[in-house]
Amino acid sequence: PGAPRRPPPPPSFRPPVVRNAGTQPQRRTGVREAAAQATRDSILKAATKVFARYGYDGGSVEKISKAAKSYDRMIYYYFGSKEGLFIAVLEGIYQRMDDAEAAIALDASRPVDALTEVIRFVLGYYRKNPEFVTLLNTENLHKGRHISKSLRAREYSSRAVAIIEEILASGAAQGLFRKDLVARDIYLLIASTGYFYTSNRHTLTAFLGEPLESPEAIAHWEDFVIETVLRTVRADEVQDNTPPHEENTKWQKSQPAASRARSS
Repeated sequence: PGAPRRPPPPPSFRPPVVRNAGTQPQRRTGVREAAAQATRDSILKAATKVFARYGYDGGSVEKISKAAKSYDRMIYYYFGSKEGLFIAVLEGIYQRMDDAEAAIALDASRPVDALTEVIRFVLGYYRKNPEFVTLLNTENLHKGRHISKSLRAREYSSRAVAIIEEILASGAAQGLFRKDLVARDIYLLIASTGYFYTSNRHTLTAFLGEPLESPEAIAHWEDFVIETVLRTVRADEVQDNTPPHEENTKWQKSQPAASRARSS
């Protein structure tokens, strides 16, 4: 009597798993998004190298897609045009510099040390990232007509200037820096001394007959720029008649990290 017993399932049998209807499509969507981002990043990386090597005019879509191991149509799909891709490349190099600068541990309460670190960072970044300088040279040849169309470039420059502005304000409050300084001017002073030296190092080496890429020459220029900027920003009441390259104990009191350039 009673219902007949069912035979046991075979060893390989597994009961079906009921899945939420939205789970699997979401997973596939996530995979597609990751693959799309990887393709976009690969194109950007390849474009950065191609544009740095061949310039904007010589950096063809075909060269970029080949370097990225992708297809021409993918460049148009993700960036709309060659110009759109070049703008994205410029935004990318600015963002990477901005991110690197944001990672520096700066203590604005010690303004001389902080400003010195900013100078070292900027000069070192230009030197270690020659593609950054080359791409900016290319864009300047085009009178900035591509980067002017970027909606993000101002974000990066604003942050760089804001860092210097905070340091200058701290220095002025402590009586170490002048109160009439404009952060943009100090930013341009630092950037120009680093950019010019790096972008013209080959021609200047031939013109001056000196190896400007030697460790000694690089260290000398960095020290000279640091001293130049610090002498520019310091308050009048801190100024004295101390000869260049000699210790200024009043200026460096509680600020032992200030550099002095070596005489050439």
